[in-house]
Amino acid sequence: MNTLPKIGMLYGGWSSEAEVSKASAAFCTIAAREYGYEVVEIELNRNLSESLKHHKIDVVFNALHGQVGEDGSVQGLLNILDIPYTHSGVTASAIAMDKVLSGKLFETAGIQIPPRLSLDETDIVTPKNYHGSYVIKPRNDGSSVGVEIVLDGRICSRGLWDSKCQLIAEQYIAGRELTVSVLNGKALCVTEIVSNTEFYNYTAKYKAGGSHHIIPADIPEKCTQIAMDWSEAAFNLLGCRGVARADFRWDEANESLYMLEINTQPGMTKTSLVPEQASFCNIQMHSLINLLVEVAQCD
Repeated sequence: MNTLPKIGMLYGGWSSEAEVSKASAAFCTIAAREYGYEVVEIELNRNLSESLKHHKIDVVFNALHGQVGEDGSVQGLLNILDIPYTHSGVTASAIAMDKVLSGKLFETAGIQIPPRLSLDETDIVTPKNYHGSYVIKPRNDGSSVGVEIVLDGRICSRGLWDSKCQLIAEQYIAGRELTVSVLNGKALCVTEIVSNTEFYNYTAKYKAGGSHHIIPADIPEKCTQIAMDWSEAAFNLLGCRGVARADFRWDEANESLYMLEINTQPGMTKTSLVPEQASFCNIQMHSLINLLVEVAQCD
């Protein structure tokens, strides 16, 4: 008789990252079943509570990405239903998703982030009193959705984003893309991402051949240690649980590291960084799933 909890693999939804969520859920479902779990795949909709009760779910594996699934909304509902779930809780999820709030917290902890810029938003989006290269992105979104890198005086129309989308801007940091997965508070390793596109965008992250990964990153030991220390510090500062992933830019010319964000619902697809780093650390995918389920809880 199977004594393992029955997992509800939560995926999809209506965010811009729904398709990625489906891919993460499919990959995680295979691994969970390989370990021995009974898994019911449940697509996020307005009747989620009824679906969870109908299938008598013991633990929810949160394979959602983006708004609703990553910003604390689903986590709050699961708290009310008293169904344990993987990954971070309400507060950590909400703060990590908000790049302004999380950035301020990181700075107070001595974690360097790219300098923030004030925006002038009318028909054209431009930073105030700044003339260098910069990045515009949604305040609350992931998977590089809606990110625009503005080089060489290019102009961005406000129409590129939904009128309700809150935007932020920061100075563009030239350099190398690094990332660190943190599992149960412990940084795994540092990967360098070499993108085959203009930057590490949605295509580079999730399409085969969009990027290649150098693991471990061929960077100075000091940079490796700082990236891992900052990742663990950010994880603990926000109160994250399970697994998260911190992203960085390494300005090699000036030997300066910048944290871009921490993702509380990192991708778990075949091409994703977390499974790859776990494997590098001799943690197989089915074992990774089990580790996350074992620490699942409500806030």
